[in-house]
Amino acid sequence: MNALTRRRLLQWAAATAATGLLASCGGGGATPTPAPQSGGGAQASPTVAATSAAATPTKAASTAAATPTVITTSQAKGTGTLKILQWSHFVPDYDKWFDQYVQKWAQQNNVTVVSDHINYADIPARAAAEVSAQSGHDLFAFGFPPAQYETEVVPLNDLVSQLKQKYGDPYPLYERSCHNPKTDKWFAFMDFWAVDPILYRTDLFQQVGGNPDTWEGILEAGRKLKPKGTPIGIGFSPEIDTGMAMRTIMWGFGASIQDANGNIVLDSPETRDALKFAASLFKDAETEEVLAWDASSNNRLLASGRGALILNAISALRTIESTYPDLAKNVGVAKTPAGPKDRRGSAHWLNCFVIWKFSPNVDLAKKFLLDLVDNYKEAFTASRFYNVPSFPKAVPDWQEQVKNDPKATPPDKYAVLATAPDWTVNIGYPGYMNAAEAEIFDRWIINDMFTKVATGKASVDDAISTAVQQIKDIFNKWKQRGLL
Repeated sequence: MNALTRRRLLQWAAATAATGLLASCGGGGATPTPAPQSGGGAQASPTVAATSAAATPTKAASTAAATPTVITTSQAKGTGTLKILQWSHFVPDYDKWFDQYVQKWAQQNNVTVVSDHINYADIPARAAAEVSAQSGHDLFAFGFPPAQYETEVVPLNDLVSQLKQKYGDPYPLYERSCHNPKTDKWFAFMDFWAVDPILYRTDLFQQVGGNPDTWEGILEAGRKLKPKGTPIGIGFSPEIDTGMAMRTIMWGFGASIQDANGNIVLDSPETRDALKFAASLFKDAETEEVLAWDASSNNRLLASGRGALILNAISALRTIESTYPDLAKNVGVAKTPAGPKDRRGSAHWLNCFVIWKFSPNVDLAKKFLLDLVDNYKEAFTASRFYNVPSFPKAVPDWQEQVKNDPKATPPDKYAVLATAPDWTVNIGYPGYMNAAEAEIFDRWIINDMFTKVATGKASVDDAISTAVQQIKDIFNKWKQRGLL
């Protein structure tokens, strides 16, 4: 992170009781991977939205600490002013669509709307600041389920009920990410989630007879590809993609932090097997670069032509398609790899809007979210298949659309995304997402456990013991606060 270091973020979070999960497929820090700066698609610069004669948005700077893009519709004669904050999308075409949609919606509803886009890495600090000041935006979009903010937001049970009546049930991923069964509160509205598939070099895997469908197949291929100078790119560092990958490996081996009832079950034979496998993956198929990675490093490795495989959202490939089309033809998309016991992967981005309690425009904010779902066919298309709708019937043909992309080579390259609802799960699986799981992720406890074992800095048993003690302390804290 450029604008806020990890240490300062944790200090801020501790001071405001606002620890949270950072999520994205990009990052602002430097990477040791020598790749073209634009190759990874990780630092999507905020776009300038369409304007009217009465409103000129501020053009955002193309930096990690992005200047917000502001849209106002000063022609509106209504009394309401809705303020929205969200991240700068990793597929810039979506921001263009969203800004145009906001302007149109404001005019139709005779209100003023201010829509700010900031870099994803600045979201946690901005959220903490707004809660501390009890002032800011009406609608605030996180890239993760902000369970730790449940007491600071307006319950959205009525909104979810309305949408269920119109579109049927959402994907289970939404409920298990944004509903607290203990308090029976829907604390966030998730309009979309992003798939986290395997992106791999089809030509390189063909050369060694590799199969990316299983973790064991990836390890076997990596042992042959690393000596060729094209290693596997799974991170072992304190960043978001490592956190997702390590959980995906754990779930594949039948391990998890908690069980379906919220009991801590990390200390298990399955966790030991997952750790031993990951250590082999690091030693046999990767380079030590992954120990210093940030959240954009895997994107850049793939875009550089040196990487054989990464675990990331399709925005990484979409950027390669626009910048290195010849390379893009040799990048395939595959399911989350299967382990010996299961095939489960985390969603890469969960776009979760909250309405702060201090908002003076609660009803207007809810209406905006309702209408946004009504227009999700356009949103899905604008995102180039990135935004999977939480309510599938809002875009009933999305799984058919991904099977034919005329701009992709081959056109059915993204067809595997249609299967993602079957193997994509929430952080906290097989239990619900909760404030404890959010803090565990944000503090990189699982990342550290895997990295210590992979680098020989701790034995398997010692690494698990340390992680379990930290996790118990975190669970106890949030239980005392009544959220678990």
